[in-house]
Amino acid sequence: MGQIYLAIAILAEVIATSALKTSDEFSRIGPSVLVVVGYAVSFYFLSLALKSIPLGVAYAIWAGVGVALIAIVAAVVYKQTPDLPAILGICLIVAGVIVINLFSSSSGH
Repeated sequence: MGQIYLAIAILAEVIATSALKTSDEFSRIGPSVLVVVGYAVSFYFLSLALKSIPLGVAYAIWAGVGVALIAIVAAVVYKQTPDLPAILGICLIVAGVIVINLFSSSSGH
């Protein structure tokens, strides 16, 4: 269940972060509420994931996958295409998450 909770936490964080851009500095109520609720849901499910996944591993996966997904959302929705160094950096982050999940005995599997 920890992996499912972590996936929900990541999805909620990506939704909240995406809404942050459209909140216009919290001047638009709908996106602003989505930001607050999204982060609350994200942290709640992250806390549930921590029951079975070590903190360092869970946070690394949560942050790493979140960064990669937000970069994709920014490119697709907001036309903010990352340059080559950014793409390479994101690929390294994703590679790190894959290594943790496949090879780390502390990943909570």
